[in-house]
Amino acid sequence: MASSSSSTPVIKQQDIADSMPDALKKSRYHMKRCFARFVGSGRRLMKYRHMMDEIETSIEDEAERSRVMDGLLGYILSTTQEAAVVPPYVAFAVRPSPGLWEFVKVNADDLGVESITTAEYLKFKETIFDENWANDENTLEIDFGAFDFSIPHLALNYSIGNGQNYVSKFMTSKLSGSSESAKPLVDYLLAMNHQGESLMINEMVNTVSKLQTALIAAEVFVSSLPKDTPHQSFEHRLKDWGLEKGWGDTAERVKETMRQLSEVLQAPDPSKMELLFSRLPTMFNVVIFSPHGYFGQADVLGLPDTGGQVVYILDQVRALEEELLQRIKQQGLSVKPQILVVTRLIPDAKGTKCNQEIEPILNTKHSHILRVPFRTEKGVIHQWISRFDIYPYLEIYAQDACAMILAHMEGKPDLIIGNYTDGNLVASLIASKLGVTQGTIAHALEKTKYEDSDVKWKELDGKYHFSCQFTADMFSMNSADFIITSTFQEIAGSKDRPGQYESHAAFTMPGLCRVVSGINVFDTKFNIAAPGADQSVYFPYTEKQKRLTSFHPAIEELLYSKEDNKEHHGYLLDRKKPIIFSMARLDTVKNISGLTEWYGKSKRLRTLVNLVVVAGFFDPSKSKDREEIAEIKKMHSLIEKYQLKGQIRWIAAQNDRNRNGELYRCIADTKGAFVQPALYEAFGLTVIEAMNCGLPTFATNQGGPAEIIVDGVSGFHIDPNNGDESSNKIADFFEKCKTDSEYWNRISAGGLQRIYECYTWKIYATKVLNMGSTYSFWRQLNKDQKNAKHRYLQLFYNLLFRKLAKGVPILNEEVRDEPQQPASTVITKPQQPAAAAAAAEGTKPRPSTQTSAPRRGQSGVQRGE
Repeated sequence: MASSSSSTPVIKQQDIADSMPDALKKSRYHMKRCFARFVGSGRRLMKYRHMMDEIETSIEDEAERSRVMDGLLGYILSTTQEAAVVPPYVAFAVRPSPGLWEFVKVNADDLGVESITTAEYLKFKETIFDENWANDENTLEIDFGAFDFSIPHLALNYSIGNGQNYVSKFMTSKLSGSSESAKPLVDYLLAMNHQGESLMINEMVNTVSKLQTALIAAEVFVSSLPKDTPHQSFEHRLKDWGLEKGWGDTAERVKETMRQLSEVLQAPDPSKMELLFSRLPTMFNVVIFSPHGYFGQADVLGLPDTGGQVVYILDQVRALEEELLQRIKQQGLSVKPQILVVTRLIPDAKGTKCNQEIEPILNTKHSHILRVPFRTEKGVIHQWISRFDIYPYLEIYAQDACAMILAHMEGKPDLIIGNYTDGNLVASLIASKLGVTQGTIAHALEKTKYEDSDVKWKELDGKYHFSCQFTADMFSMNSADFIITSTFQEIAGSKDRPGQYESHAAFTMPGLCRVVSGINVFDTKFNIAAPGADQSVYFPYTEKQKRLTSFHPAIEELLYSKEDNKEHHGYLLDRKKPIIFSMARLDTVKNISGLTEWYGKSKRLRTLVNLVVVAGFFDPSKSKDREEIAEIKKMHSLIEKYQLKGQIRWIAAQNDRNRNGELYRCIADTKGAFVQPALYEAFGLTVIEAMNCGLPTFATNQGGPAEIIVDGVSGFHIDPNNGDESSNKIADFFEKCKTDSEYWNRISAGGLQRIYECYTWKIYATKVLNMGSTYSFWRQLNKDQKNAKHRYLQLFYNLLFRKLAKGVPILNEEVRDEPQQPASTVITKPQQPAAAAAAAEGTKPRPSTQTSAPRRGQSGVQRGE
């Protein structure tokens, strides 16, 4: 396990219960006082900051307090995430390192220490909020980990997020041994086909020994050919040995693939295994789900629940298609790939194309947006629906989307990827029904955004329906074959803060369910694949020949005109000052109002720079989003309170991506900086965009941006919970720029170097398609475990989620005529119902496990920056 730094005590998992008694004895007098204060206020849930406040009050002498906190006891307390107080006990949740937890209870009367289980700790928490439920022996406990005992897991926390690499190692182990140990791989290759046409091998080589013999003979033959000989000229000879298409486009590539397979069959090796699976023709048709918000290619950014996720997916699709086309060509095939982004069709489209069923994706050849409406028994829902209120529609939506996908693709997809809670749930239902490999992308798990939102779910459910969201997230995480994340922090957090997924390892919603094992961050399904930014849009401000100068008059007006209008509010009196700039949705977590308040409070910062923010609307009556309305009112209040007119420009949400790219560069022209102040950010696409444009960037230290930026080298970390510190750090930068004329340029160049080394869409697409291929075989190797867990997930969905979803109010609309779609929107000839049904039933063999979906009638099949 990862250890602490050399200056802190090293404690292995399960050692805290043994070490804590001695640590308490060494400071018994002070600890008796501390624990008396802990329990003195009765039942409560204490966070680290609350414990430190109590310790500071109990140990008044600063030197003595430092002595206690520098020792073993201080280490234990500093790694405690929270403590549930139920006098006379204090139950501690201790996290010695990312992903590793231990639970202990301490009796405040005698300082006795006892190790407790996860369930026992959760009962302590529940007692604070609902004692009767906590003590009910029939309380619903959820334990997904019970089905993972047969699956190997990672052991070291620095391995977290490298799942595919370790899966290759585990597959190597399974395929090693006797001569027939590799038979599952042969069976997998035999099932490989595209639209009924066999790929790689046929029944002539249906055993390991037959395949090995054929490969030896075929490789000798291919080696005799010139390297660049096209596959078509000798494919008929390969069929004599039972070898079909898919090995490569030239003799050289065919020989390389044959040799890789021969080596894997003879002596499996993880690196050879990864290379082989990156070449296999397994991925042709990909479906990506993103139902909520307004998903489109123009005029949607800044609309409710519509931001960075849309940008991410459109860039993702272009990168995936480019990689698919390259792979298919190298495989020697003439297949046309298909990528469908399935989202919601919204008849009241607000001037966007969100009411158009099919829309080709720009700068692609074979990718489309497919929109499917939400409907109830009364008909199609016409209005936008908040991502928090979306759950009652998703089951029918999944059924409708599944039928449309099969019709448009004329068969099943090879890979399904979900996005955010709603997209991941729908992806899980359809992937289960069709027996297709599934990946999920959270973007943002809401549980981490709102403190104690699990134990306080009843208080928040009327507004956010977190009971639905958290159960849906649990369902999707455990259904997925692999999980795509952007950063390590998204999975397992940092030294001081648990990750988004880690917070779902064990939690409780009193009165609903106790999750003793939700998701294990050491699971091999977790993979890090960081996205990039479109470098044709976001390029350095120094590349003068590429600059979009046609936008400059409009940007000049946007930034500096003195009159308020529907696009901007406030003005900049001194245009010679550099600009600090931020662009995000206007909601609580993005913290734009927080940045505005930091600026308003800091005379030093106000003297040095102007503030420009791009966010939301100015008029609360124009928004339907509850959080945004509150934030709009708060922004107006702050501008008035701190008299910011003349120093702030508040610009409405901007939809033109190309102009936004040039806007970043115009801010760089002022020698300004970008500030991303979010309370938590899973990744941070705007951070990548700003750095691509050469704009020095200050970004939250809570989440992904802390990994993107090397503090002080390629940008700066700021603490969103400490506005004074953050505003001073920004002011320090601009003051240093005044005395060191090259400092701004060094940070700008450092940001660009970081981007080029780590964040490109090419790297991302390669990783994701390799995951799809590798995990499709991994699920075959573990199909018994997969099927057992699937049955448990069906129960979880049917008995818990469906009931919760039915409790979310349905939008009450007047009945209208259903929208008619123009015939020209169809992209392929739809299947006849019988053909679609045959595809759904899996009559064409695929290299994936066939599992049954929940039956109709019993169960159903915004994020952004």
